[in-house]
Amino acid sequence: MGNLIKDALETYGANLKLVLLFSIPFVIAFLIPLIAPLPTYISAGAIFLRSASIFYNLSISGIAVIIASLFFSLLFLSFAFVAISLIVKARRTYMRVPSKALKEIEKHISRVFILLLAYTLVLLAANMIGYYLGFQALLTDITGFFGMLLIFYAPSAIVVGEKRVITAVSDSIRLMAEKPQYFVQWLLLSLLIVSAVDLAIIFVAGTPWSMYLVLIVNSLLIAPYFVIFTAEAYMRKFPILRH
Repeated sequence: MGNLIKDALETYGANLKLVLLFSIPFVIAFLIPLIAPLPTYISAGAIFLRSASIFYNLSISGIAVIIASLFFSLLFLSFAFVAISLIVKARRTYMRVPSKALKEIEKHISRVFILLLAYTLVLLAANMIGYYLGFQALLTDITGFFGMLLIFYAPSAIVVGEKRVITAVSDSIRLMAEKPQYFVQWLLLSLLIVSAVDLAIIFVAGTPWSMYLVLIVNSLLIAPYFVIFTAEAYMRKFPILRH
């Protein structure tokens, strides 16, 4: 493998039809909280929950809606992560796609779902604790960032390495300690691209529709690339696949 950004782009371009197909669940996952009657807002191509409103207006029906929306969103996210990561695995190991990929999606999707659910629950716990302590946003942001550091490679480890959740997290922590530069590249590049797309769409479409257009573009085109980027980075742990 050569330059990681270039390798991810080549995989993305060579499998564009499959990438777009497997990106549809990303769009659905991000639209579910928007369509559901939840206090959400869109920023930089992502959907956020106005958690402060929940503390004031929480009800049994509201809890049910939040749980259902969370469940289905994470389910579609898990499907997209697994399917797109399998594209990278197929390209690097010459595994047949889509027949082989479709057989393995069900095998890995539950593990990725558990991983994402655990991460989400930790964020919600930090958010609630921060609310009562008076620094809700700060504690949630810090928890989210360091949580992402711990599980950055975990979805790829589950799909590419066929690891169980605990082993995948352990593998991710070890790789993060050994190769933190890939995470830095991922973070800086994602911030740059999302910001550039956000500004470009605001300039072309104006602010009323820009946030929705950015959400669609981010879900359908940008997020899949960074899933591929992460999987490509994980594949570099195998010496035989580095060249």
